Order: sequence, then C-alpha cells, then structure tokens
Amino acid sequence: MKVILNKDLSTLGEEGDVKDVAKGYARNFLFPRGIALPYNDRTVKLFEGRKEEIEGRKAEKRKDAAGLKEKLENVELTITMPAGPNGRLYGAVTTQTVMDELAKQGFRVERKRIELMGSNFKSVGKYKAFIKLYESAAAEIGITVVGQEIKTESTPAPARPRRGRREEPREETASLPAENAPPAEAQPAQVPAESAPAEEAQA
Repeated sequence: MKVILNKDLSTLGEEGDVKDVAKGYARNFLFPRGIALPYNDRTVKLFEGRKEEIEGRKAEKRKDAAGLKEKLENVELTITMPAGPNGRLYGAVTTQTVMDELAKQGFRVERKRIELMGSNFKSVGKYKAFIKLYESAAAEIGITVVGQEIKTESTPAPARPRRGRREEPREETASLPAENAPPAEAQPAQVPAESAPAEEAQA
C-alpha cells in the first residue's frame, strides 16, 4: 500500500517521502498516529503545497548534521574495560558501550546509528566507529580500549599427604600412679648357688 509520510519516522523515512507498506501496518499504526496519509491525488497536491516548507526543514537538518559531524570527529573516546594479561577483554565494547560514553560527553546519539568495525571490540587497542547522522553524512571517531587487569588473590594449595607405608597407631598403656598400683605378687626367694647346702649340691 502506498502512503506519504506526514512525519519523520526513523525506521521508515522522512516527511514527504512516498513509501510502500503493508496495509495492516498503515491502518493500525501509521494512519491512527498521523504519521502517514494514503497516497492519492488529494494528498499529493497537499504535499506539493508544503514542498518548500519541507525542504527548508531538511536544509536545517543538513546544517545541524554538518556541525555535529565536526564536533564528533574531534572526540577521542577512551574506554577502560576489565582484561586479562594478554589484553583479551572480559566482555566486549559494543554499540551500547559507545553510546553511553558519548552521552557522558554530552552527545545524544541513537545506538542504531553507531557502527563498529566488526560487531564489537574484544581486545585492547585502537579502533574506529562510524556514526550515521543525516542522509549520507557520517562521523568517524577514534576509540582507544584500555585494559584494566583484575588481580586475584591466590590461595596456597592444601598439602597432599605423603604416599607410603601406613603406620598403625601405637597402643599406649596408661601408667597408674604408685599409690593406685595393685600390690605386687610375692615372688619366691631365690637362693644364690654358692649359698645352697653342700648335700643338695652333691645330689
């Protein structure tokens, strides 16, 4: 279905653009919100009368984009990310990361307008990003990714038991105090050999 845009819509086009869209999209979304009008002789004449006004607004947008392009290209972003000793990031620098960093410097840029060389950056180093502005205008900005090494405290490994012959536990007998010791049994007196009677020695 052919429609004429009555307002700018970033996903579709600008005011005065003629677009082909699905009927349901036009009837349920574009027409009720006044974003577009049906394409017919009446609406074509209406926009012909507004052509000068529309072109004036587009010229203003081109001027704003040129000024923003100059400002952005003077920006050098430095992004610090957690990284390992080899420079590999724990995570990645994405378009969302770049958008947040630009916002800190006062630039309001939609994430979908940011393009990175590759889908994201996963290592420390110097990179480029491109920001689409208006029509064919785009700004190129430099990005330096710096790694922040995370220090982890190393805990010593527990000592491993030595392998070898297992010693059986020794049995210990508790010694009783002298006063509690049982009385010793009486032993028969032994007579020294030299003291025995002579007759017993001869036998």
